[in-house]
Amino acid sequence: MGNRLTRIYTRTGDDGTTGLGDGCRTGKDSLRIEACGTVDELNSVIGLVLTQATSEELRACLVEVQQTLFDLGGELSLPGQPSIQRRQTEWLEVWLNHFNARLPPLEDFVLPGGSLAAAHCHVARTVCRRAERRLVALARGEAVNPESLAYLNRLSDFLFVVARMLARMGGHHEPIWHRDREPPRPRVDSAVMP
Repeated sequence: MGNRLTRIYTRTGDDGTTGLGDGCRTGKDSLRIEACGTVDELNSVIGLVLTQATSEELRACLVEVQQTLFDLGGELSLPGQPSIQRRQTEWLEVWLNHFNARLPPLEDFVLPGGSLAAAHCHVARTVCRRAERRLVALARGEAVNPESLAYLNRLSDFLFVVARMLARMGGHHEPIWHRDREPPRPRVDSAVMP
């Protein structure tokens, strides 16, 4: 980084616009900025997952994902200068297969939860899906790197598998969706809440 930020605020965005990396200004509610912001949000939620992940192998993978998401944010702020490549998606696939091989076969729909770390990872997964939708919307009107779309699609699968792992690593069972279930009913003898 050649230039260090000496001041955090610039006041240039007070009118509801923001600058892209190429010097152009656009509305803070534009599809491109919405995509950038959602990728940033995803990176932040993964940071939250990292505070609870104890496996060094998993931590190293999540840090690499954060680095790639930062690259993706840069790509979005510099239209026409792609930085995400097929190799990043292939890297995800290798780790996805590696982690998935440690899990029992998936026979039911999994509900978000299981442990605090797993629940946060499910939040990351859903934010990842939203980031992918934002890129798809942007691609309808502007050029978007197809490798970035593929990466986010695979990343949501990766985060699903990681959430399953985190639940089991924490000694918890994965919550399973049951089609034929009986909703709980209050017990007659249960204490009244104050």
